[in-house]
Amino acid sequence: MIDISPSVMQFLLAFVVAAPLLGAAAALLPAPPGLKGKSPEQAVLRHGVTVTGVILAAAIALALGFDHDAPARFQATTDISWIQALNVRIHLGIDGISLPLLLMTALLFFLCALYSYFKLPEGPSPKAFVALLLVLESGTLATFAVLDLLLFFLAFEMVLIPMYFLIARWGGAQRQAAAWKFILYTLLGSVVMLLGLLLIGLNSGTFDMVALASDNGRELSHTTQLLAVLSIGLGLAVKTPMWPLHSWLPDAHTAAPTVGSVLLAGVLLKMGTYGFVRILLPVTPDGMATFAPYLGAFAAVGIVYGSLACLSLARKGNKGDLKRLIAYSSVGHMGFVLLGIASMTPTGVNGALFANVAHGLITGLLFFLVGALKDRYGTADLDTLAGATGAALYGRAPRLGAFLAFAAVASLGLPGLAGFWGEMLALFGAFDPAQGLSRPAFLTYMAFGAFGTLLTAAYLLIVVRRVCMGDPKALPEHGSRSASASGSASASGSASASGSAPALELADIQRYEFAAWTPLVALTVLAGLWPAVLLGLTDPAVQKLLAGGNA
Repeated sequence: MIDISPSVMQFLLAFVVAAPLLGAAAALLPAPPGLKGKSPEQAVLRHGVTVTGVILAAAIALALGFDHDAPARFQATTDISWIQALNVRIHLGIDGISLPLLLMTALLFFLCALYSYFKLPEGPSPKAFVALLLVLESGTLATFAVLDLLLFFLAFEMVLIPMYFLIARWGGAQRQAAAWKFILYTLLGSVVMLLGLLLIGLNSGTFDMVALASDNGRELSHTTQLLAVLSIGLGLAVKTPMWPLHSWLPDAHTAAPTVGSVLLAGVLLKMGTYGFVRILLPVTPDGMATFAPYLGAFAAVGIVYGSLACLSLARKGNKGDLKRLIAYSSVGHMGFVLLGIASMTPTGVNGALFANVAHGLITGLLFFLVGALKDRYGTADLDTLAGATGAALYGRAPRLGAFLAFAAVASLGLPGLAGFWGEMLALFGAFDPAQGLSRPAFLTYMAFGAFGTLLTAAYLLIVVRRVCMGDPKALPEHGSRSASASGSASASGSASASGSAPALELADIQRYEFAAWTPLVALTVLAGLWPAVLLGLTDPAVQKLLAGGNA
């Protein structure tokens, strides 16, 4: 911890939330002549890297100035009256629950901006791309920093429009349909969620999340809590996404550009689960206790369903798209997060928060890698990649193959990597749920979750075998076409008179890719080997949250 004055901490948090909006406005302005570089695109792309880099630096300064001896206390707080008639305040603050998500969000946006500087997806104006990216960053950072229910809703909604346009204008095939599906599902969920937030605020007389959490639902009747959990939980479940409200996610991921998929999986899904922890658990504990068994059931089914869907996509002959497969894997992984929350125990909720961060790091890395694979081969179709000989990454691009294998084993929960701890703690939470919850039911959910881990290992190992292994000297049927289409791979040599196939030379990891991916690898290892860094932040805050602010 570095001694930073409270006023500076306040400024840093306000800057982190507001700076992306200012950066988005500046991105739309003409670049000064001396900053245009070799092309007009360079200036605005460099602007995106600079703004996200400064925001990441400010977030790191916040973490360094954070009092790690009191992670349960909200720090860097700002509390200003905004709409007096409704008692709505501009209330910002971070604790041990929100700080890791804030840091991960700032990191992923910086890495995406850096990646886009060298590999901008095809689409309209780069200015619009950078501006939308920064508006999206402001909304996600604000979601994890605001402490007022209506501000939370505004931040929650703020991300929808930029993500819609990133998918619809810079996405791939079927991008329009996928973007409409995304916006319709999430908007419908948000409308229902707003009704629940208003129900809590108007019945309790305040929208302040700190005051509501300290009250622990004592001012809300049991019926009000039930209605609030049902409506707010539905909106959060769509964003998470929880089975069976997940169907928008595979289409959105498949159509989105690489950085869109990274941010959708790494950041936007976390906004839903964060809402469960920050709002429903402390503000409506009785309502959550009533619905927890049902939430646990949906989570358990989602774990197995997502894994079976991935296993089907990974099988030969099923024409499984790798981006779609990873999207379905997110349904399973977020099922563990929901299962930990449903247990309503410190162990389970800590596991859910840990799994949130681990999923953001690992799945963000996976989408980066699949995007690079698609750039090189011109396709993410698993059957086409495997072909008769396999994509043979170990032989053609060994470093890319090593990164993909690492991300896969991290995603399946290998001990020593970040993916292990969250899932294990979530299962422990289900093994011994909170008092009043049915232990036989949660033991059943735990068994489903444990079975899901086996299925996860199965489909990810199949993917590694089919994509990374094979004969590097043989040219897959799609090789010459994809290589010329992507511009990243080329067929060397020429067919001899006897008709022998040339070998396919594949570009290995480029410097900008290595720079964008290495931090995710390092943090995945760090969190796996030293989980106390993250759990030391979240556990005191979770203990206080579940005790109604009295711990």
